Amino acid sequence: MTKSPWTEHPTRTLRWRPGDRLDAVDPRATPGYHGGKRAGKRLLAEHGAELSDLQERLFAHGRTGGVRNVLLVLQGMDTSGKGGIVRHVVGMVDPQGVRCRGFGRPTPEEQARGYLWRIRNALPDAGLVGVFDRSHYEQVLVVRVDELEPPATWQAHYDEINDFEAEIADAGTAIVKVVLAISPEEQLERLVSRLDRPHKHWKYDPSDLRAREQWDEYQAAYQDMLDRTSTDVAPWYVVPADRKWFSRLAVGELLRHTLRGLDLGWPAADFDVQRQRRLLTGR
Repeated sequence: MTKSPWTEHPTRTLRWRPGDRLDAVDPRATPGYHGGKRAGKRLLAEHGAELSDLQERLFAHGRTGGVRNVLLVLQGMDTSGKGGIVRHVVGMVDPQGVRCRGFGRPTPEEQARGYLWRIRNALPDAGLVGVFDRSHYEQVLVVRVDELEPPATWQAHYDEINDFEAEIADAGTAIVKVVLAISPEEQLERLVSRLDRPHKHWKYDPSDLRAREQWDEYQAAYQDMLDRTSTDVAPWYVVPADRKWFSRLAVGELLRHTLRGLDLGWPAADFDVQRQRRLLTGR
């Protein structure tokens, strides 16, 4: 049997715990993993078949009356690799069983209905894997940093979010929350790379410069978010993101672990299999 390259599983090494400090996370580290880049990319590809099988089981249960689903929440500074996770990790499973949603500035209608309204409308149906590229947590990140609400208002969102996540977890949603931790130096390289390549210009937003200027404020907001909303039913995982291959491998492992934990077999047929065989074949 091939020895696992993981000395400790990401569900343990990456889980946020009381007393953890975001400024102590090394964005170039590979916690619990002792293999290199080539081995990591190969391992992710090898696990794609199992991810696909587990996702298909979930989808099958959703089509036959099951209530379980999975929600992957991705948060991180600009260029931290959220889109890459969607393409290279979630993209390994059948797209008909996946629902992706990004959350930018809310529309006037969404603002009028409260920030959780659009989140509820985007939750995955039974049997699906949902992905949020940014999420309800913008309400305690950008809203806080840009002072879009008074402190008393955004501070109340922590408990509201915890209650919301406990509610949907109780209804059958397995929640995987990931912060992709990138260094300002790596972010600078990625932003410059976008400017250097015309086919990446569409990904560049001049407002990213303002967010870079607010780096310390965002780190403080992330610290409080992690401390206040990492719960037993919906813990946070902080994934070093300077090495794209590692962040993709780690999130793939977290997603695979979550799907495995649902412990879903194939749904039993609700018809007489042998009779249908006879009708099809005449014997």
